[in-house]
Amino acid sequence: MVQDFSVSLQRSFWNQWNASTREKAIDVVSTAQAQVICRWLSSLRRQDLDILDVGCGAGWFCPQLTHFGRVTGTDLSDEVLARAKRRVPDVNFVPGDFMNLDFSANAFDVIVTLEVLSHVADQPAFIRKLAEHLRPGGYLMLATQNRFVLKHFNRVPPPAPGQLRSWVDRRELRDLLEHEFDVLELFSITPRGNRGIMRVINSRKLNWPVRALVGDRLEKLKEAVGLGWTLMALALKRVPL
Repeated sequence: MVQDFSVSLQRSFWNQWNASTREKAIDVVSTAQAQVICRWLSSLRRQDLDILDVGCGAGWFCPQLTHFGRVTGTDLSDEVLARAKRRVPDVNFVPGDFMNLDFSANAFDVIVTLEVLSHVADQPAFIRKLAEHLRPGGYLMLATQNRFVLKHFNRVPPPAPGQLRSWVDRRELRDLLEHEFDVLELFSITPRGNRGIMRVINSRKLNWPVRALVGDRLEKLKEAVGLGWTLMALALKRVPL
């Protein structure tokens, strides 16, 4: 049976998903991703940036991004973005399929994209288009699911109709980015697992004596060895010679 991944079916899925999740609450994984992005943005020491949030969903992160400049948010979820426009009038929300939208070349200083890469059909083309809309020397700040951790240590429901899913591991992500960018940082965050050895390692009940002794250093160690649910990448668009 051939699966239907038409844009209309994807739009229907993401409208429903965002309405039932991101419009109601933001989980700890997304919050941690946002904290990393805000740290990177703060390090630029600018408040006049042109920022594009690709796959902004319900626009939940856009208000924080406005502290650093002018923000445009885009997502396939047109119904959700219509509501986001009313909630966050200071952000320019543009609904549509990112791969078919024209934001002009070299239009942005920073592009943020959280957990979008795994849901696009042509990942190399997606990365090229992100680079196209960045000014030379602009920054890509990306979060995506860590295939190694999700595949081996987590039970994840199968994709729903209209939900594309193609996770990457750290090496694959670096390979994708290095065609257009210099990768400045690439690491994992938010260790979690509900299957196999990670279920034991992450159990607060079983590991409370260790946690009492070392605090969050155990979590930092798991992140450092690549056991985080999320891969975070900071990349710099290359300046043409």
